[in-house]
Amino acid sequence: MNKYFYLITIQYLGYRFHGWQKQPHVKTLHLMVDRTLNFILEGVYFKSLSSGRTDAMVSAECAAFELFLEEPLEDTSAFLQLFNHNLPQDIRALSIQEVDSKFNIIHHSKIKEYNYLFTYGKKCHPFCAPIMTTILDDLDIEVMKQGAKLFEGPHYFKSYCFKPTDNGIYNRDILLCELVENTMYTANYFPEKSYILRVKGKGFMRNQIRLMMGTLIDLGKGKLDLETIKQSLKQNAFIKFEHIAPASGLILRNIDFELFN
Repeated sequence: MNKYFYLITIQYLGYRFHGWQKQPHVKTLHLMVDRTLNFILEGVYFKSLSSGRTDAMVSAECAAFELFLEEPLEDTSAFLQLFNHNLPQDIRALSIQEVDSKFNIIHHSKIKEYNYLFTYGKKCHPFCAPIMTTILDDLDIEVMKQGAKLFEGPHYFKSYCFKPTDNGIYNRDILLCELVENTMYTANYFPEKSYILRVKGKGFMRNQIRLMMGTLIDLGKGKLDLETIKQSLKQNAFIKFEHIAPASGLILRNIDFELFN
């Protein structure tokens, strides 16, 4: 039997969803995507597989999933239009392209960029809540910028994994980690200044970026110093950091599959 494979990119506001993965009795992104596919494909057999999971309330500018079919799509442009017409308003399909059987969305080499959007100092307009974290305390942004750069490069990240085990793979290479002023996301109700932690890499562990962000927030508050972060990244080091930054500030900015470079 012939099989057909399509790579679909989507974006979504994750604030009302319990993450990507289907779970009983809760609304997830995978559930809504599959419900929509089942409706527009009119009962034709299909399977969908995501490039990775996102936590509850995490959003995405560009996520991806693979669609498996036993019959080819006659018109991918028309399919994309129909898909968008039936998806809920907080999910949008961006593109679709056919791939071959050698492509594996889970194991194929890819680079992900995550952004963490935050501000500090005073309470924000409530409309900011779905994508921006507000820290009410004062923060030393300059020392946080220095701290962010310490994560860049190959390091041992066991201290930045939620509930690590003794047999996990904690050596990871962060291709980019920088804290910059936000010029990417704008709205008339946003605070005058906000900031983004940009992180790029080939693979991240559970809550890794939120633990990195939480550590930087504690650094900015003066609760820990740069030396603590340096020590936490040494081979076989483990420091139990308690501060996991809220999920709603985290945005999957992009996925770059090296197959298409």
